[in-house]
Amino acid sequence: MTIGERWRSLSGIPAVRTSLFVLGLLLMLSAPLVGVLPGPGGTILFGAGLALSLKYSEWAKRKYVQFKRRHPRKGAWADWGLRRPSARRREALRKEQEAIGDD
Repeated sequence: MTIGERWRSLSGIPAVRTSLFVLGLLLMLSAPLVGVLPGPGGTILFGAGLALSLKYSEWAKRKYVQFKRRHPRKGAWADWGLRRPSARRREALRKEQEAIGDD
C-alpha cells in the first residue's frame, strides 16, 4: 500500500477528519498573530487553514458557498488563491464565451 492510499484510507475516519478540520480552524485563527511578523506567514497560514477546513468539513463547504454567493468577487479571489479546479473551469468557460461574443 502506497503512502497516498494509506492517507486516503486514514482521512476517511471521522475522528481524523474532525481533527484536520480543527487544525484548519486553528491555523486560520493563528494567522493574524503571525501576520504581524514580517513576511507572508499570516497569508500562508490562513490559506492552509482554509484549504484544510474546506476539504474535511461539509459545514465549512456550505458556509463557503454562501459567502461566494453573497460576495462573488471575493469568492473568485479565494478560489483563485486556493487554485481550485472549479475556478479554473469557470475561468476557461468565461474566456470561451467572451471569444464567442467577440466574433
